[in-house]
Amino acid sequence: MSEQTLETSFTRQQLVRYAGASGDFNQIHFSDHFATALGLDGVLAHGMLTMGVAMRAATDFAGDPARVTDCSFRFSKPVPVPDDADGTALTVVATVTDDGEGPYQLALIATIDNGETVVGKGKATVSR
Repeated sequence: MSEQTLETSFTRQQLVRYAGASGDFNQIHFSDHFATALGLDGVLAHGMLTMGVAMRAATDFAGDPARVTDCSFRFSKPVPVPDDADGTALTVVATVTDDGEGPYQLALIATIDNGETVVGKGKATVSR
């Protein structure tokens, strides 16, 4: 089975930039005060940012993003992002689960630096 690994990180600066690009200014994505007032441990990365970054493992595997024809995700846990220079490391592994004659079927699993799985049931279909 073939595998593609992507390693990256999320910082608070990246979350603020994503909020501006997406229009998602929910304060749990940049304010510890607001996040903890809601009972969270701290700021969390946007789910769609996590998904978009995880899809880079699939597009890297495909070579051409247009070859990715379908995807689905199930988030296991949110991604906490501390207010420091390093942020949270994210590792995504895309593994071919079906290498028959049809399109490639990939399983996408994302973990953060403490070993917790944050995307446990990601899938992507890549045309040949």
